[in-house]
Amino acid sequence: MNGETTFEAYLEHLCETLGHSDRESGLKGYCQGLILPIGRKSVEPLAAHLEPENVSARHQSLHHFVSKSEWSDTALLDQVRRWVLPQMDPRDGVYWFVDNPEFCKKGTHSVGVARQYCSEPGKRENCQVAVSLSVATEHASLPVAYRLYLPHEWSDDLARRRKAGVPKEIEFATKPEIAATQLREARQSGAPDGIVIADAGYGDELAFRQAVCELGLPYAMGIRSSAHVCAQREPCADKRGRWSSFSPHAPEHEPISVKNIALSLDASRYRTVAWREGGGVALSSRFAAVRVTASLAHYWRPALCNEEWLLIEWPEGDAEPLNYSLSTLPQDATLERLVYVAKMRWRVERDSRDLKQQFGLGHFEGRGWRGFHHHASLCIATYGFFVAQRLIQGDGAKTAMGRNTFRLPESYVPRGSPALATPRS
Repeated sequence: MNGETTFEAYLEHLCETLGHSDRESGLKGYCQGLILPIGRKSVEPLAAHLEPENVSARHQSLHHFVSKSEWSDTALLDQVRRWVLPQMDPRDGVYWFVDNPEFCKKGTHSVGVARQYCSEPGKRENCQVAVSLSVATEHASLPVAYRLYLPHEWSDDLARRRKAGVPKEIEFATKPEIAATQLREARQSGAPDGIVIADAGYGDELAFRQAVCELGLPYAMGIRSSAHVCAQREPCADKRGRWSSFSPHAPEHEPISVKNIALSLDASRYRTVAWREGGGVALSSRFAAVRVTASLAHYWRPALCNEEWLLIEWPEGDAEPLNYSLSTLPQDATLERLVYVAKMRWRVERDSRDLKQQFGLGHFEGRGWRGFHHHASLCIATYGFFVAQRLIQGDGAKTAMGRNTFRLPESYVPRGSPALATPRS
């Protein structure tokens, strides 16, 4: 079966979730447009390249499908998962990645847009921020849940919500709260267990770490240097090799910042460990790991994950440590294993970049809630096909997306162009 036939079969598989046959042409056309080698993958360029002789009608049909049609994003992503996950080899481990795709915006009317921290420029910008949950193995990752974060200025403004079509049941929720809900729903849907990996925006939230523990999932999450934990005075074990237990709020175990713990460790505790990222690039740095207990903000709430690893990265020659993370991997985990898991984040970061750059994840130009999520779901669905193909055929399948080039007729003029404006006297 050739690649084109396989993609057609995949699209037929996705169409089973739409609920109405007249939506099938919209899904097939949109996904076929997303694999074209064009710079901008918003509705109008897709219409222009799919049907250059009838752009207006094609634009209208695609716009209606992505912005107005009432099909389920959750059902579509579940269908993508059923196609792709069987191709992902879990023997080297399964991981759940929590991520924050960000999209800078100039205006203020697109749903969820506000001045908030954006990692790419490293400062507060006018942008949209989503929360995504991806399942991953060493060789691939796939987003299985995706939701826009609504800041208070949107969630509390009834007029803006109504204009953007935000569903009534959507209330304000922090990013960690959204991620926790996504994890619960993934577990309920029968998704495979895995290690939850997240950055400090989530790892600093004790409630989120507790929520992951309640699901019975291990984690490895970044934390900031100011985060406080209760350090063990000395790693000690009983005759059976078990760590000694202690009260996390006994006077001799007062909370201490992880930076102070790192600075207090003897230099001999740090070892150079190498790991490999995408493309087989070998990297190395110095690491140390110690057992700690979470510092609870509410003493009456017992910790479900009493003891965990604090992993510290302090590169040779740097004045102070670079990265910190907390991990509930087993007590007998080696330093190499702790580093390997903590550094697995490169997988979702690389694949997220592919989603943005090659599949147009951030190219949607509409303003509504439904259109934002429909566009993202279709981008993820199209990307999912190539993930599966790459796993089946090898990395060479990744280049198949650029196999067709569509040329626009010389008479084509984009919407909004001055050439279409009525001339003035």
